[in-house]
Amino acid sequence: MAATRNVMRAVRVFEFGGPEVLKLQSDILIPDPKENQVLIKVLACGVNPVETYIRAGNYARKPALPYTPGSDVAGVIEGVGEHVTAFKKGDRVFTIGTISGGYADYAVAAANSVFPLSDKLDFRQGAAIGIPYFTAYRALFQRGHAKAGESVLVHGASGGVGLATCQIARACGLKVLGTAGTEEGMNTVLRNGAHQAFNHREANYIDKIKVVGCRGPIEINPRDTMSKESSIIGVSLFLATEEERHECATALLDGIEAGWLKPIVGSEYPLEKVAKAHEDIIHSSGARGKMVLLL
Repeated sequence: MAATRNVMRAVRVFEFGGPEVLKLQSDILIPDPKENQVLIKVLACGVNPVETYIRAGNYARKPALPYTPGSDVAGVIEGVGEHVTAFKKGDRVFTIGTISGGYADYAVAAANSVFPLSDKLDFRQGAAIGIPYFTAYRALFQRGHAKAGESVLVHGASGGVGLATCQIARACGLKVLGTAGTEEGMNTVLRNGAHQAFNHREANYIDKIKVVGCRGPIEINPRDTMSKESSIIGVSLFLATEEERHECATALLDGIEAGWLKPIVGSEYPLEKVAKAHEDIIHSSGARGKMVLLL
């Protein structure tokens, strides 16, 4: 009997490809936390578009096969490795990264990628913080140098990163314009910090735009950037320094306490339906919050 307690369910990817390469296995050994690591009992895990690009094999960062996807875990500390003093067994936490992969019953994470989860948020909301909110903060302030009083237009504002951007920008004194593809999405954007919302399925919905996120190529005439001295800035959370990640974390944890950081959870899937989740996050008609796996 003892042996069965040492195994867990985990999604494994043995080859790059479509959603069908996500294989749920139930005989994976529960990992042990090493030095400066923690073991988390996963109760929810966020699904991010970037995880579909990595799975497909067309992303710059390719993990060694086989691997378990998933960065944004929320759950309870099950165990801690040596030198970990910030957490103890039973603590509610969320992560912005895992070592062993978050699409699993248990996940190992570096202690510096783990943060306390306030009682103000449930585990589904905790799984919606990581990549979306850290990316949004980095895009606005560390890369975009946004300041109170400026205007920002968030394209595709009803998804995980978009809603995070609206909430953060509004709380920090910016004028927030958001776009969505459905009436429901536009209403969600307005309820989460946007002063105005636009339907990006309509022609000529706006002519002045700053964008967070892009799923396809875009053609730009460099001369047009000269007349307004505009800039095009790429954002990658993976390139943030330890200091920058700490700055993000401090601001966001303050936002949770202040009450303006309230993740909106959209579609929920059991771990068995992970392939459907990967399909829907790319092909669904309109986003409405953060997609999560429930364990």
